[in-house]
Order: sequence, then structure tokens, then C-alpha cells
Amino acid sequence: MPLHHAVLALLTDGPSHGYELKGRFEQAIGPQWGGLNIGHLYQILDRLVRDGYVTRSQVAQSDRPDKTRYHLTAAGHRELDTWATTAWTRTGGFRDELFLKLLGAASLGPDTLDTLVAAQRQTYLSELAGLTRQRRTHTDDPLVALLIDAAIAHTKADLELIDNAAHRLASLAASGERAEPRAEEDGQEAVRRLREA
Repeated sequence: MPLHHAVLALLTDGPSHGYELKGRFEQAIGPQWGGLNIGHLYQILDRLVRDGYVTRSQVAQSDRPDKTRYHLTAAGHRELDTWATTAWTRTGGFRDELFLKLLGAASLGPDTLDTLVAAQRQTYLSELAGLTRQRRTHTDDPLVALLIDAAIAHTKADLELIDNAAHRLASLAASGERAEPRAEEDGQEAVRRLREA
């Protein structure tokens, strides 16, 4: 539950309300993570309250509805400490749509595979250019800069992978090229049999 723990981390600076937490999260993490959906944030806060990691209180406002402020509990601090000092282990494998696209392109033959590889390579190069520009604008935000550095490293690894894909999948693509005409021949054969019947 990394977002749950990130919210706990934000509350170590003191009590806060939902929109304030959303803004602080997006500022702390930067543009690479993406925005935090406010509805999802309130679900997280409700769960943290239910689990005893956070309490809430109402703050009266004269010109607006009351504001709900969230406070980190001692149990929440212990939970954050346990989570923050435990190494992260990948548990979900390497699910990435790119591998499914490579399967699809290879099954359609070498030309399709080459087209995908070229398009994907160009996409990664564009991402690297954008990340490099972002990195220059976030030199004063150490966590954001680190996240951008991670995105650059991942994109470089993806670029290396796609550069090797055509060679590594050549035999799969060659067998895919032969499969397509056979499917068309089967359809023509079925039409011929219907006409003869």
C-alpha cells in the first residue's frame, strides 16, 4: 500500500486536510508520478482512520463548510517506520504492455515487428528528451530529481530492450510471416467448398 504510507509520511509534518495533502504529495513527488485523484485520497484517508493510523477532527470555517483535518497517530508513526525501513521486493512480475505488443507484432511478421520497434524507439527517445528537460528544471527538489533520474534510467533500459527486440524475436517473426497467408488460404478454401456443395 505505498500510497497509504506516502500519506502517513506527509502527515509527519503535522495535521493536514485532503486537498492540502494532495498538493503536498504532487509537489513532493513531482510530475513523473502523475496526479493524485482526490477521491482515491479520501478513500485512503478513511482506511487509515479505520486502521487507527490516523484520526480526524473538524475545523469550523465561517464562510465554507467545515474542514476535516487528519492527524498521524502513534500507531501510524510505527506503521510508517516499519514500512519505510523494510526493503521493497517486486511481487507482481514484469507486466508491461510492450511485451504483449512485441508478441502481437512478431506474430504478424518481420515487417510489422520492425515497424513497432522503430515507433517504440522513437517514443523512448522523445521521452528521454522530455525527461532531460524536466531534470534541468527540478535541480532544487531532491526527491523529484531522484524520481526523474529513475525514469531516465528506466527509459534507457527500455530503449536498450527495444533495440535488441528485432534480433531476439527474428525467428518468432519469421514463423508469424508464414502464418498470415495460411489463414487467408483457409478462408478461400472454405468459400470454394461452399460453392462446390
